[in-house]
Amino acid sequence: MSGGNGRRRLTRRASAGNGTALFRSAGALKRLASSAGEVPLDRISTRGRLAWLNSAGSRIGTTLDLERTAQELAEFTVPGFADGAAVDILESVLRGDEGSRWTGTGVPPMRAIALCAVDELSTLEATPVGETFVRSEEAHETLLHRYCLRQGRPVLVSRMGDADYLRVAPTESAAETMRSTGVHSYLAVPLIARGLLLGSADFVRGRGTPPFSSTDLALAEHLASQAAVYIDNARLYGRERERVVSLQRTLLPRATPVTPGLRVHAEYAPSTAHHGVGGDWYDVMALPGGRTALMVGDVMGHGLPAAATMGRLRAVARTLMTLDMAPERVLARLDLATRDLEDEQVATFLCAVFDPADATYTLASAGHLPPLLLDGDGGAEFVDVPVGAPLGAGVIPYDPIRLKVPEGGRLVLYSDGLVKSRRADLDHQLERLRAAARGLTPEALERGGLLERAPADAPRFDEAVLLGATTTLGTPDELREWELPREGRAASVARRLVTDQLTEWELTELADVCELVVSELVGNALRYGNGPGRLRLLRGERLVVEVSDTGPDLPQIQHADLSDEGGRGLQLINMLCRRWGTCRTEVGKVVWAEQNLPS
Repeated sequence: MSGGNGRRRLTRRASAGNGTALFRSAGALKRLASSAGEVPLDRISTRGRLAWLNSAGSRIGTTLDLERTAQELAEFTVPGFADGAAVDILESVLRGDEGSRWTGTGVPPMRAIALCAVDELSTLEATPVGETFVRSEEAHETLLHRYCLRQGRPVLVSRMGDADYLRVAPTESAAETMRSTGVHSYLAVPLIARGLLLGSADFVRGRGTPPFSSTDLALAEHLASQAAVYIDNARLYGRERERVVSLQRTLLPRATPVTPGLRVHAEYAPSTAHHGVGGDWYDVMALPGGRTALMVGDVMGHGLPAAATMGRLRAVARTLMTLDMAPERVLARLDLATRDLEDEQVATFLCAVFDPADATYTLASAGHLPPLLLDGDGGAEFVDVPVGAPLGAGVIPYDPIRLKVPEGGRLVLYSDGLVKSRRADLDHQLERLRAAARGLTPEALERGGLLERAPADAPRFDEAVLLGATTTLGTPDELREWELPREGRAASVARRLVTDQLTEWELTELADVCELVVSELVGNALRYGNGPGRLRLLRGERLVVEVSDTGPDLPQIQHADLSDEGGRGLQLINMLCRRWGTCRTEVGKVVWAEQNLPS
């Protein structure tokens, strides 16, 4: 066993009728006689040994978890085969490298994975489970290193003499502990699967048990060969799952943008099932005019195809939201994009656009679960969003709703992995989720409180995403809105309002450009948009000026000849501003332009 102190110990005792008790010594059998009756020694037969070995298939490798599989191997051999067992895996194998026989000097880095021992050997010095141990080249070479790790051969020391303790134990103190606790026989076998060395398993026997024999060695080799395949399967699955989860995490946003009037918290919980990694995603986007888009989607299916489809749909959704389209129009376009995919995937999607001017959300759903609204006073209700067909079904249009959220209120968007269960129907799970959300503070929500209270099965067999948005202020100090007159003096009114506000914000150096921009936008609204509507000025990461009107035509930059009197306004805006754009509304359109703030 590997050196060190404090390794986790697990004690198991034989019970009446346990087939593994066939391998205990006569002394051990006599100790069991008081409760189970004396077992004749002639029952320790070849048939019994083969039956014990055959039962390993149902008790080792019950999951695709590497640590659990190694622990099952250790527990299976104690106390029926050995009084103590330890399983160590090469660190290079756990990192994803292919195992191979060790040819270097010293002992390769290994990680203690599993340990099991009877009470009498509970004081053996060992490395704590989960820790990596490395021995220096100056330390004496153990039999485990020389044969198991370098040559891939087993080690058997039937009766240990004084010199053998130092050949087996990694340190002198560990050798003395083995001697004092009565360990007298040692056996170590390499774990080799598909020609690859994964690690080793070593066993010891103490007082009252016979020494290991050549028959025990053959049994241990067969058992190690069988268990190594299970451990390698778990290793390969863990490596592939880690790659899929890493791919999915790279497709999700790494940080949420700063949004006026809103505090956003997002979480992603991968599935613990071997098939659970799939296509759940979320996104948060800052839109012109201080608005924020919150999106949650779920691609049907699991594995790499679902994750790849998720990445493509998220890219399309971000592109559409960059155009500042209404949520229902985004869903309609996404449905067309989903139908164009070669693998004919189907996905649910929920989009919510928050406007800090009036603390309202515009929501549209494509077959997604309803969002949860927390009112800030301990109440929680589901939002009645019209549920359209999932993306890819080809059933459009989608119907939006407008939702007013009080100050301190929270809107929670999530995927079905948060409530999915094999034992309860969806309505029951949703009611449990609503009950779990009652009284949840914003701080608890941001600490993952709702994810912990979610009624999904444990372990979670489907991944889940959660997006929580808390309204911080009804109207942020950085946002101003004015209604403009629908007449010729609208431009002068707009210039005065903008100049006064920039003076209040101590941004007078931006006033000249901002006056020119607002004059052009208001002039275009008078000329082509039936007069201006509202003027909005937002100071966030950048300065944004926005003018709305009821005209149906979106402005475009025109090519103006030298003799033309007009057509250069948008060209000037394009040169003087960081960017500009337009978006349609229910009654017309909005034209906006962005300027960088002074450093």
